[in-house]
Amino acid sequence: MSSRASSILTIAGVTLLGLAAYAAYFDYKRRNDVDFRRKLRKEKKRVDKTIASSKAAEETTSTDDLRAALEQVKKEEVPVSPEQKEAYFMSQVAAGEQMSIQGPNFHLPAALAFYRALRVYPSPVELMVIYQKTVPEPIFKLVIELTNLDVKDRVEGYYDHFPPKSLGVAVETRKVESSNTAKKVLVVNKDFKAGEVIYKENPVVAALDYDLQNAGTHCSHCLRAVDPPTAVKTPQDPINAVYCSTECQSTAKTQSHALLFTLERPLPAEIPTEPITPVQLEARRKAQVQYVEHLKKVNKAAPLLVARFLARQIALEMNKLIPGAGEGKDKENDFVDADGGDYLLADHLERLRYLEIKADKEEIELITDVLQTVLPGLEQFVAEERYSVLLGKMAYNAFGVYFDGGREDKPASEIRPEDQEKTRTPVGTERQIGTALYTVSSYLSHSCDPSARPSFDNGTSELHLIATRDLKAGDELTCAFVDVTQHESESPVDARRRRRMNLARGWRFACSCDRCLEEAKTLDLGSTSEEKVKDESKVEASVAHYQENEGGDI
Repeated sequence: MSSRASSILTIAGVTLLGLAAYAAYFDYKRRNDVDFRRKLRKEKKRVDKTIASSKAAEETTSTDDLRAALEQVKKEEVPVSPEQKEAYFMSQVAAGEQMSIQGPNFHLPAALAFYRALRVYPSPVELMVIYQKTVPEPIFKLVIELTNLDVKDRVEGYYDHFPPKSLGVAVETRKVESSNTAKKVLVVNKDFKAGEVIYKENPVVAALDYDLQNAGTHCSHCLRAVDPPTAVKTPQDPINAVYCSTECQSTAKTQSHALLFTLERPLPAEIPTEPITPVQLEARRKAQVQYVEHLKKVNKAAPLLVARFLARQIALEMNKLIPGAGEGKDKENDFVDADGGDYLLADHLERLRYLEIKADKEEIELITDVLQTVLPGLEQFVAEERYSVLLGKMAYNAFGVYFDGGREDKPASEIRPEDQEKTRTPVGTERQIGTALYTVSSYLSHSCDPSARPSFDNGTSELHLIATRDLKAGDELTCAFVDVTQHESESPVDARRRRRMNLARGWRFACSCDRCLEEAKTLDLGSTSEEKVKDESKVEASVAHYQENEGGDI
């Protein structure tokens, strides 16, 4: 298969994790329903017969024809329940098979039928492999082109839908003059006065600092300060989570906590599964306890953020399997999504920059055990490479949550300064109470003279972006990733060196903002080690492929 087709399958593969619940149902039916197995065997035999016709001449179908057909298919309603998806899948495969033997004039209709089946199949990559072996070559090529166009439209059209227009901001490509490159930045779409709130957003995932998690002084979901005696607790919780309200407790459980740290049934009651045995429950609890012990030992937020992100993906897709259910999102406790385009949570993270980080193999094994004991099959999605990329995204994009000027009682880290975890925190990571990842604010660039600042004025992890000066429509939004103030005991040179060293250690780039460039001239500074640091952040190849081919920048 071509590299272009391979990139399509790479992007399609992210949906596997979200559809794992349906895959479990599909597998259950295959192993326990005699009629279902008979149908599968019958359909396989029927599809096998089409191999003889795979030598038909490849018809010439224009891209415009394919795009028009694709748009029509995308307007069609997709079945919701597992039973409906099963029936839809079988009928579309049968229709595709019947049309594939009727000659070249039916190649496009046949490809559309196979493509419709692909939309509801729990393992798209697996089905594409089956198609490649069983579907006539000209029809398979059309299925590839349809998938190609769909992915291309989703990638290129993403920023037409995100961020939502109501936020008053947009993502644009801007040239970085100091390096003669370009990157995605956040800009305002209208004027703002200094001190105005530009937008507000809740995080995708968040995590308390572990000393506060153990103390039970803050809500494990919204990070609000709580009085330990009155906090809402869950008995036998391996991570000792407490909540400010039953609402936060319920939301946390729905989003990720139930999968990671409870023994509750992972799939909705509407989906039949085999009974869970006491031995399986014991193995699940053991895996959770061992994972929590590791989290406390490494004392970093990124591993827990990744685990909660994976669990939230699963939870969002599971909710879609319930007939009549919505998207499983709570208005008061949810991330900023796209206006349209039916984008998945993974689509948002895929476009964010990341640092190359080598994940700890023990850590991967521990989170793998947690997921495997929840639902066999989920463990295959914690591949070392993908897990490392997610860690790198948390490391590059996570913000530190702090109240007022930040706390002063955070325990000193025993980790070497160059290995300590950094978050985008204008008062310094050492003053935060927790860490959170946001879909929109991740596009904020650093500046030592920022045009905006994050604030957590309502006492939770909800981020308020405040303008630090008057802004005109089209102005770029920047914030300080580190403490950029000059302390009383520091000289201008010392203050500059400290903030630039923190940037190099945390985000691996040398700041080239106007303030840094002006200081280099006025302070008559020579070249230092941090001046030579190159930007080491990256963008996933599956997204960069289309941006580069279409003349865009990453």
